[in-house]
Amino acid sequence: MKQKVDHARCDLFEGRWVFDDLHPLYDSTHCPFIENIFNCQKNGRPDKLYQQYRWQPSACNLPRFSAEDFLQRFKDKRIMFIGDSLSLNQWQSLACMLHTAMPHSEFNIEMPPLKYTTERTLSTFTFPQYNVSVMFARNAFLVDIEKEGSWQVLKLNSVKDTKVWEGMDVLIFNTWHWFVHTGNIQPWDFIQDGENTYRDMNRYVAFEQALETWARWVDENMDPSKTKVFFQGISPTHFK
Repeated sequence: MKQKVDHARCDLFEGRWVFDDLHPLYDSTHCPFIENIFNCQKNGRPDKLYQQYRWQPSACNLPRFSAEDFLQRFKDKRIMFIGDSLSLNQWQSLACMLHTAMPHSEFNIEMPPLKYTTERTLSTFTFPQYNVSVMFARNAFLVDIEKEGSWQVLKLNSVKDTKVWEGMDVLIFNTWHWFVHTGNIQPWDFIQDGENTYRDMNRYVAFEQALETWARWVDENMDPSKTKVFFQGISPTHFK
C-alpha cells in the first residue's frame, strides 16, 4: 500500500534535513542530463555525504520517491519548469531520478547546449510508454526583454512569449538572480516600467513589479482546475 501524506495536518515546509543511507537517488556522474559545470563529483569535489540527506517534515513522513508511481500518476501529463539555472537544476535532477530508477524504459530527449545567457531554450524529457513529458524552458526574468534599435529593454509590464507555457498540466516557475546582475553579465540596457524608461532602478522594486505582471498573467490565463502552478523560492547563488 502506498504511503499517503495528509497535507491538511502536515506542514511540509517545517522540518529538517536528515541523513539517509538510501540516498542519493542517482549517481550524477552517470546521468546524461547534467552539464559538466553542475556536476560536483566530476569537477573534483572530494566529499559525497552531502548527497545522502533528505527532507524530513516535523509532523509526518514523506513517501519515498518511486519513479513508476510518479509516471503512473502523471500519465498523459506535461510538466514544465520555467526559469533560470535553479529551474534547470530541478529539471535535471528529476530527469536523473526517473532515468536512474527506470533505466530500461524508453525515453526521448531533446536538450540544446546550455548557454549562460537569457536566451530562451526548451529541453524535453519524455517517457513515450506513459506519455509523460518533463520539460525545462529557460526564461530568466519571466517578463519580456525586447530589442529596440541597438538596445535591450527589460519590460516589467509585458509577458508576451508565453505560448510554450500553455497546455501544461504542471508549471513550476522561478526567477530572481538575473535581476541583480550588473556589468558584463547584465543582459539589458534599459528597464521599462509602464510609460517610464530607466537606465537603472532599485532591483527589488523591479523584481516585485515583474512578479506582479507574471502573477496577473497566471490569474488571467491559467485554469487552476486544469493546471497546477508553483513558484519556487529563491536559492543562494552558485557563482563566485
